[in-house]
Amino acid sequence: MSTQLEFYRARAQDARADAEAATLQNVRQRCLRAAAAWEDMADRAARTDRMRARQEADKAAAASVAAPLATAG
Repeated sequence: MSTQLEFYRARAQDARADAEAATLQNVRQRCLRAAAAWEDMADRAARTDRMRARQEADKAAAASVAAPLATAG
């Protein structure tokens, strides 16, 4: 898990805690919107991490296939 993802999740949790502590409705709504935005950013970071890992695995697999072919030629 990336540091960025952890940061986004922590900020979302902080925003939810602020929403629970808020006494004013508009402040609570603002905090909940912020939490949703942080969660969206965390979701995008998680997708990026998965995509990066998949690409690295694909490159490694391609390299392991290409290596014996290069030495056989």
